[in-house]
Amino acid sequence: MSTPNITKWIGAGLLGLPLYGALTFYSSINPQPDYNAHLEAWARYVTTDHYVLSHLFSSILGVILAIFGVFALGAHLATSRAGRMGLVAMVITVLGSALLLVVLGVSTFASPEQGQAILAGMNTMQLPETFADTVQALTGLGYVLLGFVGNILLGVAVWRSGTLPRWAGALWAAAHVLMYVGQGYAETVGAKSTPPTVLVGAVPVVISGAWIAYSVLRGPSAQAVSVGAQPRVQ
Repeated sequence: MSTPNITKWIGAGLLGLPLYGALTFYSSINPQPDYNAHLEAWARYVTTDHYVLSHLFSSILGVILAIFGVFALGAHLATSRAGRMGLVAMVITVLGSALLLVVLGVSTFASPEQGQAILAGMNTMQLPETFADTVQALTGLGYVLLGFVGNILLGVAVWRSGTLPRWAGALWAAAHVLMYVGQGYAETVGAKSTPPTVLVGAVPVVISGAWIAYSVLRGPSAQAVSVGAQPRVQ
C-alpha cells in the first residue's frame, strides 16, 4: 500500500481557510436587522427560507471548513520554527469555532420560531431573562475571545514559521482583529447584527488563506523558508 502524501492532504485541508473567508463574506452581505431597533423587520427576515439556508450552508459550513483548515495549518506548523505556538493557536481557535457553532445552531433553528411568534403578536423579547439566556451570552463572548486570541496567534505563528509567507500571517491576524473586534462590540453594546467589519475582514481572510494553501500545495521549493534555517519545534 502506498504511503499517503501528507503534504497534499494538509494542502487540501488548508483550502478550507479561503473557502471559510468566502462563505463568511457571502453570509455578511445582507445581515439581519437589529432586533432591538427593528423588531418586526427582524422577525420577517428570520422567518424566510433564505435565512435558514444561508445560515446552514454559509455561516455554519464556513465555520466547519475553518476548523478543518485550522487543523491542517496546525499540522503544517507543528514541524516549523513556530511549532509549539502553532499547536496552541490551533487548539484555542478550534475551541472558539466550536462555541461559535453552538451559537449559530441556536440562531439558525430557534430564531425562525421566535420570529413567527412575534409576527403572530407575541412579543417574546419582553419575556424575563433566564439562566439559558445568560449562558448563551457568555458562550457568545467566549467564542469571540477565543477566536480573537487563537487567530492572532495563528497569524504570528505563520509569520515566524519560516515555511509559509510571512505577510500571509500578518493578513490573517489583521483580518481577524477587524472581524472579532466588531463581533465583540455587537455581542455587548452594539447593534445585534453582523457588523460591516466582518464583511471587510473576510476579504483578507480569503487572500491570506489562499496564499497559505497555495504555498503548501506548490511544494517545499516554493515555500518561504529562511536561508539556512532548519524547521524545528519550538
